[in-house]
Amino acid sequence: MPDLIFHQFICRSDNYGLLLHDHKTRATAAIDAPDEAEIERQLEAKGWKLTHILTTHHHGDHVEGNLALQKRYGCSITGPRAEALKIPGIGHEVSGGDRFTWAGRDVRVMDCPGHTLGHIAYHMPAEEAVFAGDTLFSLGCGRVFEGTPEQMYHSVAQFAALPPATRLYCGHEYTQSNARFALTVEPGNLTLAQRAAEVEQLRAEGRMTCPSTIGGELSANPFLRTGSAEIRKTLGLEGASDAAVFAALRERKNSFR
Repeated sequence: MPDLIFHQFICRSDNYGLLLHDHKTRATAAIDAPDEAEIERQLEAKGWKLTHILTTHHHGDHVEGNLALQKRYGCSITGPRAEALKIPGIGHEVSGGDRFTWAGRDVRVMDCPGHTLGHIAYHMPAEEAVFAGDTLFSLGCGRVFEGTPEQMYHSVAQFAALPPATRLYCGHEYTQSNARFALTVEPGNLTLAQRAAEVEQLRAEGRMTCPSTIGGELSANPFLRTGSAEIRKTLGLEGASDAAVFAALRERKNSFR
């Protein structure tokens, strides 16, 4: 049995729930708490006790279960310092550049303003995993609700510096829609076309499309490919900055159906 088990599931309509369970210490962490009842069901099925919640941002579909789960299990809640007043039950505040230990493992915090101003992500280098919340999705990125497109560009771009084998865990199952949009701006990308076909098959079978990998996203996610000549030509922005291309992509995706 592996020392660290990753257990992912769908809850609400399209949220990803994710539990991390350390076999040696029996510590169990939820990445966000979108659905208290479903998280409890998953914990009971596994025979695990929740010890930690690692919160990425304050939106209700990521913190709704915090207080009920804390009341039931006595778990500690870690979350973004910049949104501490909006994170129910928070006891440990962190910001980008901070590091802490969970179940003997190094966890590094990334600042990711854009979707919300205080959004953070958690990177576990030794486990080759990053928990991006609603900043980076497979083949897409989050909407810009509180920050600026330029902030979101820099937030998303920093994921490109992670090792290619790093597994990307995100907050929602949006990959199918993201793939269809991506093909409209870079139809000549064969890697993207292959990923899109894979995603269609997975969803037809009722299976999840994540985690993906940073390497896979660099090859197919338009929001990490602002230097692509084809994307720039599609947008009519051949000479623009990467940030401008990103902003145009995000605006185009906002109206995509």
